[in-house]
Amino acid sequence: MFNSLSGTVTGKFPQKLLLETGGIEWDISVPDSSLEKIPAPGQQGKVYTWLQHTDALMNLYGFATENERSLFFDLLKVDGIGPKGALKIMSNISSGDLALTLESGDIEKLQKVPGVGKKTAAKMLLQLKGKLSIDDSAPVSRTKASVPFSDVITALSEMGYDRKACEEVVSAIADRFGSDEAFKAKTQAEKEDAIFRQALVEMAR
Repeated sequence: MFNSLSGTVTGKFPQKLLLETGGIEWDISVPDSSLEKIPAPGQQGKVYTWLQHTDALMNLYGFATENERSLFFDLLKVDGIGPKGALKIMSNISSGDLALTLESGDIEKLQKVPGVGKKTAAKMLLQLKGKLSIDDSAPVSRTKASVPFSDVITALSEMGYDRKACEEVVSAIADRFGSDEAFKAKTQAEKEDAIFRQALVEMAR
């Protein structure tokens, strides 16, 4: 079975990617969190795939990274969550934030994700907390406490920026600002706002 597809991106739509390779245009179901990381139409792109094949249907799913695909597989282990449900969940919260939320046990945040009710959130935590099969070296596996200004990083990643890049930029800004006496005198909320604003400027370059 094929592990990934590479080719020319011919279309991007909500939860859907069209990718042409070898004269074949593939219709691939993709979570919006992955879709944001895939190049624009006309450019070369790559997706890690999974084929759902039953007697009644055949659907191809794609993901921008192997970690996102692993997280998708983990969601399928939860009773009551099928491929479409997992796709909807991942389309409404970044893969990094979802993994972080599961590992931190934040059930209230889980319940706010479209497609996740109280019972499903409880099942997700029971089945997945501490058991995610994603790469342990990836930033999504870090706990909130281990990442400085994690709320700023989360806010930026939810805007579509790559989480790893957000962590690097926020960390660099925090180091620069940390030696400024005026910054030190600010409240935590004021520090987060200042870093968030500067990060937006630098991420947009």
